[in-house]
Amino acid sequence: MKPVRNLVVVLGDQLSRTSAAFRDFDAATDCVWMAENQQEATHVWCHKARLVLFFSAMRHFRDALEKRKYRVIYHALEADGRRDSGADFAAILAAGVRRVKPDKLVVLQPGDHRVQRMLQACAHDLGLALEVRDDDQFHCTPGQFDAWADGRKRLVMEDFYREMRRQYGVLMRDSRPEGGQWNLDKANREAFGRQGPGTVPRPPRFRPDAITRDVMDMVEARFGDHPGRLDGFNLPVTRRQALHALDAFVARRLPDFGTWQDAIWAGEHLLYHSQLSSSLNLHLITPQECIEAAVAQYEAGNAPLNSVEGFVRQILGWREFVRGVYWRCMPDYAGRNALAADLPVPAFFWDGDTDMACVADAMAGLIDQAYAHHIIRLMVLGLFALNAGVDPRAFHDWHMAMYTDAIDWVSLPNALGMSQFGDGGLLGTKPYCASGNYINRMSNHCAGCRYDYKKATGADACPFTTLYWDFLDRHAKRLDRNRRMNFQMKNLEKKRADGELMTSIRAQAGDLRQRIRQGGRI
Repeated sequence: MKPVRNLVVVLGDQLSRTSAAFRDFDAATDCVWMAENQQEATHVWCHKARLVLFFSAMRHFRDALEKRKYRVIYHALEADGRRDSGADFAAILAAGVRRVKPDKLVVLQPGDHRVQRMLQACAHDLGLALEVRDDDQFHCTPGQFDAWADGRKRLVMEDFYREMRRQYGVLMRDSRPEGGQWNLDKANREAFGRQGPGTVPRPPRFRPDAITRDVMDMVEARFGDHPGRLDGFNLPVTRRQALHALDAFVARRLPDFGTWQDAIWAGEHLLYHSQLSSSLNLHLITPQECIEAAVAQYEAGNAPLNSVEGFVRQILGWREFVRGVYWRCMPDYAGRNALAADLPVPAFFWDGDTDMACVADAMAGLIDQAYAHHIIRLMVLGLFALNAGVDPRAFHDWHMAMYTDAIDWVSLPNALGMSQFGDGGLLGTKPYCASGNYINRMSNHCAGCRYDYKKATGADACPFTTLYWDFLDRHAKRLDRNRRMNFQMKNLEKKRADGELMTSIRAQAGDLRQRIRQGGRI
């Protein structure tokens, strides 16, 4: 057996042969190490579809590497567990190191601070050097983000986004933004109205092949008590499939994506959204490929600027920005809880058993697909958790468990920070709090719901509305100092002028919060 120079550790969200981890790979002297393991599958209570996506994509990537004559050490979980060489990451890596005795470990920067620390500890214990390479599947490295952020009083995504547009020449005309405006978000907030969305083009479905079916059987055998189901699993698990999904999106759904980006409709859990985030976050496709495909549609006259700019802003702006914030602020960021929220995640966030029509519908899609588009995440499920006072770290752990595209670097800033205001306004300048009226305006859920979005008290009062006024009341001292909350706080003062009404709201909100704490139904 030839001596191994570099043992290249490939994590489950780094499935790109062109990544920096393979920059100087020599098939004659280097070896790849990949592992499915019980520890990473259970450190949060993962949705079954999330497990299948990761493990199937990893196995397909392993096979693609082996076809190129790369040597791969791969640890697969078995349905019965009898041949597992270790339940945890460190034990499996140690076995691989003993097998090939490499000179050095090489890894792309992980998407999880916890995993990076774990790798560093493993390398130390094994007496090996560890080379952590910048992940070139992003446009901005953590070091470059720090250079941009240093000296700024506030980190504003819009400022960062404009810098990225200028740096990479995306949707630019000389030094000016295409169309004369940097941000066309005002054109991207339409609701469907009574007519609904009509016929929405569907994304391609990828029938599970033999590898994926084996993984599905293993997941059902080992993780059968985990949330979600697998009978409709159809996600891309290879680069070829992910590229096909990208092509289908830009050709069929991108033109209407912008206008209806914030709209919600019962039974429509994808609408015009791309559902490319899991492929992006596993590195099956690159951000640059997505941006170039969308811009090409605009330049060809096939998609309007508001849709293309909105899509580009999600990738080149927000996605890069939250990653920069994550690495700049970790590990302390994970423990932030600016509003001292302490409720557990509601029981119905796992099984969808609730009378709230919007939450029940959101959970139906999440249980089936392990996916919901961003407005459902932020302004239905996230909104309820924020209004109620769910612990932001617990909400992040739930988000990590339930979504196929959740990686720590993107979930923590979005869930703990943006959605739950746990970082006190680092990502969002104000809490994304609202009453049931917002959901009524943006969806068709309220018309058929047993709760009345207009009411804050009484047996048929909308829990969103009750908890919204209670949220403002509980945090009034803090929110009074936020200029972006002026309108809402003035409305709270009107409510407070009716002492009896406010007392009733506080009591009803207290009952709702107690039912959540006890795992009750709402």
